[in-house]
Order: sequence, then C-alpha cells, then structure tokens
Amino acid sequence: MAAVRVRPDRAMQVQACLATVMDPELDESVIDLDFITEVELLEDGEVRIGFRLPTYWCAANFAFLMADDMRRAVKTLPWVTQVKVQLHDHMYAEAINQGVKDGAGFEAAFGVAAEGGLEALRRTFALKAFQRRQEALLQHLFGKKYAPETLVSLDLAALQRVPLEADGETLVERYLERRPLVGGAPLAFVDTEGRPIAAEALSLHVRDLRRVGVNAEFNGTLCRGLLAVRDRDFGEKPIHFVPYRPAASTH
Repeated sequence: MAAVRVRPDRAMQVQACLATVMDPELDESVIDLDFITEVELLEDGEVRIGFRLPTYWCAANFAFLMADDMRRAVKTLPWVTQVKVQLHDHMYAEAINQGVKDGAGFEAAFGVAAEGGLEALRRTFALKAFQRRQEALLQHLFGKKYAPETLVSLDLAALQRVPLEADGETLVERYLERRPLVGGAPLAFVDTEGRPIAAEALSLHVRDLRRVGVNAEFNGTLCRGLLAVRDRDFGEKPIHFVPYRPAASTH
C-alpha cells in the first residue's frame, strides 16, 4: 500500500509521541538523540517507524525497550490502526523486530538469553532519570538562592508555585514526570525510597546525585559521536517522513 501524502498534523502527532520515548540510560528522547531515521504513514492508518542506534552491538534489552515504547506511544493516536517498528543495522534486529511485532515481550523473544524482565529494567532507569532530574532542578534552585531549609520543606503543590523562568519551569515539569515513581511523603524532594531529606544533608545528597549524572553525560556524548559517524556512513538525515508515492509510480 502506498504511503499517503504526509499530513502535517499527523506527522506532528507522531513526532510528538516519539518525543516521549526515552533512551533508558540517557533519559533523552529518541527524537533529540536522532535515533529515528524514517516514518511512513499509510492509507489505512498504519505507521511504520525505522530507527538506528549508535552501534551494531547496543544492548538488546535497551533496544527492545525503546522499540516497544515507540509502538505503544504512537498506538495511542486515535487514527492509528497499526504500528510497525523496525530496528536497522543491529546484531539482534531480526529478533527484536519480530518480538515487538508479535507483542511477545523480551523474554519470549530472547528466551534464556534474556537477563531479567524489561519492567524491572524500565524501573531501574526511570529511577536514575528521577535522580538526574532532581539534581538538575536542585542545582537550578540553589542558583536562585533558595536555602536548603526552604527546599526540603516544599511540598509538590508549593514547588509548582515557585516563580521561575522558562528553563526552570521546564526542569520542574520534567522532574514532576518522574516524582510519582518514589511515592512517599507529599514533599517535593525525597530520596529514591520516598523518604524526606534533611536540610543539613541536602548538599551531600546532591553530590551523590551528581555521580549518576556524570556517567550518563559521558555515555550521551559517546552515543552522539558514534551516531554521527553512522549517519555520515549511511548518508541519511534523521527523521525523514516518507513522501506520497502515486500508485502508478510503483509499477
């Protein structure tokens, strides 16, 4: 079936959905990381997504998780009837693509080679994202001269009322996306167990969080460098929406 003429509204909707899909280790979207290579919209509402990771040997569980998250995110659009995700140029591309297509899950696709469930992995890296986002927000608030005593006493509602400029508001929004993971007290800033943080311990807490961020930042820089080499070698520019091809031109 030929692709439909790319409707700007639908293309934007698909791109917005994909922007919510995060690399589990880097906590950055697959759009911002330029993982998406092409999106094709078909006449019957089917969406085909192609993506490529920085190396041929990127971790299979990470790749599977991202592919499945792409499928789930785009499938929420009311006009979408089916989503097909294709990972290209990866050592486990065939198994991942088939497993995502069948909805079989990572363990079913890889059998005994699968180490633990994807949900456990998803939570592990969601918690790391929580830590990174908390550290970024706290550092921003420190820069605005908020005292530790004030910060540890803020509840979630009060945090949303803190007067900040656009960059600070974005940090708050991103942090609040992950805050429900840890539950606990209604305080805005808690540890990964949902426990309050003492004012005198806040600086040390932020220092510990920084260690999580440094490793992810290094991996992110490496990831972008490797992907740039792949894009150069393949001669492709990220996220290409396949244009309309009249039926006559396909014969």
